[in-house]
Amino acid sequence: MNDRLKRPAILSAAAIGALGLSLAACAGMGPRDGTYTQKLDTLRADCDARGGILTPTGAQSASPERDYACEIRGLPSSRTR
Repeated sequence: MNDRLKRPAILSAAAIGALGLSLAACAGMGPRDGTYTQKLDTLRADCDARGGILTPTGAQSASPERDYACEIRGLPSSRTR
């Protein structure tokens, strides 16, 4: 009867330990290359500098480069004539 009482305590301790390790691993990750908003702002600034407008591509990912395209309208530059 004593073994049955110990099992929930052991399982609870193991679950708490696993949760603690998971949280510690996630906490150490942090942002690597900036947040989505920072990347989007950089992409928008680059597109504006080229005379374009960001338009959604329809994709939904973790990368604004896939989610938006720089659409440039107007006359072609003198380099393409």
